[in-house]
Order: sequence, then C-alpha cells, then structure tokens
Amino acid sequence: MRGRAGSLVCTLALLAVAPARADDTAQAVGLFMQSCVRFAGDTAGLRRWATETGLKPLPPGGQAAFLQNQRGIAYDATNAEGKFVVASGEAGSCFVVAEHADAARLASEVEQALHQAGIAFAGGAEAVDPADKNLLHREFRIRKAGHAWHIVLSTGRADSGAHPMLAIAPE
Repeated sequence: MRGRAGSLVCTLALLAVAPARADDTAQAVGLFMQSCVRFAGDTAGLRRWATETGLKPLPPGGQAAFLQNQRGIAYDATNAEGKFVVASGEAGSCFVVAEHADAARLASEVEQALHQAGIAFAGGAEAVDPADKNLLHREFRIRKAGHAWHIVLSTGRADSGAHPMLAIAPE
C-alpha cells in the first residue's frame, strides 16, 4: 500500500460492521463501477453524478469519519439493499464503503465487472496489511482513458469487524 490511498484504505477498513450479507456485494461493486470507475479522474463529473442521482453529503461527523482528514466529499449512498458511502477525494481518488459484503465474492465480482466494461486489469493478488494482520487487500492496476489507476479492495478476516471497501486512485 502506498501513499494517501493506502493509509485511507487502512483507516477506513477498521470501522466496525456486522456479519456480511451476500446481497450487498453486487450492490457495492455496481456502485463502485457506476461512480468511482466510471468517473476516474473526473472529480467534477463524479460529484455532479452524485447530486443528480440524489446522493446527499454526509453530515460533518460522517465526513470526518470517512475522509480521515483528507479533502473531499463523502456521500450517503444507502438504498433499500443496504448502507453504502461513496467518497470523492480532491486529488481524484474515490472509494465505496459497504456496511456488508461477501469478502470471498468481492474480488471475483470486481473482475467480472471490469471485464464487462472492457477494462483490462493486472494484479489481483491478495496480501495481508502489514500494519493490521486482520485486514486483507487485493490490488489491481487498470488503464482508463490513457491513465494508470490503482484499485484496492479491502476486506477483513472473519470476525475482524472491518467494512469492505473498494477504492481507486491515480498511480
């Protein structure tokens, strides 16, 4: 894990949650593809999409909890399927946090979604977070619109209480 994206991933993944529900996995991946991947590098477009979609910025306490002193906007993307947050960083990063997602299915669903979108990727090896052995990260590299992007899927080991998170940041 490198730079701000890595520290942000580690920090946000530590938030406590209840046991995973499989239904939210597809929702989380779909939201990530619709928001973060679709608007990679287009912060204004992402924020316009969030507003047009009806996502509301979290209150100040929620902003602070999710952004962890990073500049950006965190949106409540909760729907009938579950609780989700989409966050847009000032430097072009974006992440989706799900209250529940099936960690075992998350990577395969992201890979499938990237294939369906026609986005080639490399990587995908899972690694234990060096700072917290309960966290697992799977990293991918993609090229979109001529730019290199780093995608990180963060999950916790069973009973770790970590929120699943999907993040993208410029390399």
